[in-house]
Amino acid sequence: MRDREIQRHLDAEREREARWPDPRISLNPNFRRAGTVAELVDQGLLHRECRRYFRSKDHEDDPGSRTLTLHRHQREAVEAAASGDSYVLTTGTGSGKSLAYILPVVDAVLRHPNPGGISAIVVYPMNALANSQQHELARYLQWGIPEAERRVTFARYTGQESLERKTAVLRSKPDILLTNYVMLEYLLTRPREREALIGAAQGLRFLALDELHTYRGRQGADVALLVRRLRDACAAPQLQCIGTSATMASAATFARCLRRSPGCWWGRRAWRDWSCRPGSRRTRRRRRSSRTWWSGGS
Repeated sequence: MRDREIQRHLDAEREREARWPDPRISLNPNFRRAGTVAELVDQGLLHRECRRYFRSKDHEDDPGSRTLTLHRHQREAVEAAASGDSYVLTTGTGSGKSLAYILPVVDAVLRHPNPGGISAIVVYPMNALANSQQHELARYLQWGIPEAERRVTFARYTGQESLERKTAVLRSKPDILLTNYVMLEYLLTRPREREALIGAAQGLRFLALDELHTYRGRQGADVALLVRRLRDACAAPQLQCIGTSATMASAATFARCLRRSPGCWWGRRAWRDWSCRPGSRRTRRRRRSSRTWWSGGS
């Protein structure tokens, strides 16, 4: 450096390490464990066939080397579903939110078979998410299971399927239907599809909405009304609604919204706040893994 004053300034900065950034430390969340699927089966929280389905599998012919280990929030989802409550689960990315509705739905289908009927509809904001979930369901419910012994069926109906595949879904009427909110609107308005799929969903037990935070503003209002129309069309007053998200508002924000408008997303009231506040008796009594959790009943 030719300019001595600038050189002295740079030397002084180097001495005090002004241009050396602090080290960045990043930690991956470790969610609290709450037993295995096999243990929940032994405790009567899940149907015995769940022990066979929900295992760690590597390929299509693999029956699974070990049972799945659940996080605390996944177990609480099973308990909330068993109570008949609707609930919303918010927890970080990669925390297994999909099992929060897959496990209760599969358990219900196994306990109360509905041949020729649809027991659950899962709604995604994007087809890519539906495609990914279809693969996950195949891994749990088909991999390593002989075709004749597969007791829970599922299908995707999002508009991207071929005519042959759409016809097969209309004819087969799976236990679990994967779709998006636009196609769900079409199912309620197109006569042929309404007759086949909505007709098969009479008394619908579960409606799950993944990535719930995407439904906001006008789109949120549209989907909220869509949920109510679906419930009426399916004659399902006891419909259990499940929402999952990684970026929903805090429990305090949600409570303020309820004070302003006592209704809720799917037209039910009397929500129960399961989130923990620092220093509360509930926090001391039951520590939770990293998420905010709401549950509500009718």
